[in-house]
Amino acid sequence: MTTTVALVGAGGKLGRIIRAVIEDADGFEVTRMLGSGSDLAEIAGVDLVVDASTPAVSGDVLRDAARRGINVLVGTSGWSAERIAGIRPVIAAAGTGVVIIPNFSMGSVIGTALAAAAAPFFPSVEIVEAHRETKIDSPSGTAVRTAEVIAAAREKAGPVASPHADQRARGQQVASVPVHSLRRPGVIARQEVILSGPGESLSIVHDTVEPARAYAPGIRIALDAARGARGVVVGLDSLIDIGIRVPAPLEARAVDDGGVPGQVARATGA
Repeated sequence: MTTTVALVGAGGKLGRIIRAVIEDADGFEVTRMLGSGSDLAEIAGVDLVVDASTPAVSGDVLRDAARRGINVLVGTSGWSAERIAGIRPVIAAAGTGVVIIPNFSMGSVIGTALAAAAAPFFPSVEIVEAHRETKIDSPSGTAVRTAEVIAAAREKAGPVASPHADQRARGQQVASVPVHSLRRPGVIARQEVILSGPGESLSIVHDTVEPARAYAPGIRIALDAARGARGVVVGLDSLIDIGIRVPAPLEARAVDDGGVPGQVARATGA
């Protein structure tokens, strides 16, 4: 049985990659393609919405799909733990499912997991991420996700050491981790997590060289998961066993336990 798909943001770089993957996949068909001038009502009647839009639009896509009882696969950046916490009640009330993927690349997911595994052993952690100059949001969704799981991994050790956080040049703090964003020509996507301790440092670097090839396996996995999902699922590491435990961001745990979203995973200007 074919799953019909409404692709939101079909004309963007990620949207075009997702469309190509769907066209090559068995059991899926893109029947609606929405762009910046489209009415979200056009998603009515499909089996699955795939969101590759912008951070400003993505929340509306999720809420509209939930109202119509449609599952969503989200590839759009900007979904911090705090923002995800806000959408959980909407999805729960609708009885639908949302799969949110900060990065479809296997290498990126593994890099984030390695950073989280190393984080408790180093007092200082900083993230430097670079994307092409056309990327409209910063920090990247991948950097936010990485910072949040690092903070969760350091729950017992406490926040990372980030002196002079009040100075703008020290970056934006996400869950106590300084994040520095570069937007420049000649780069596709790069993230470096620098962990430092007495007398040593460890760098974990991931480079995306060919996005279409890097993202395709993850997109296929996420598509299969999204059509039958219930509730909110975040990250490829939630869908496959990469052999490294990735802790849930602290704020997400607080909401799951019935608590009020806390400050620890909130993105703050520094």
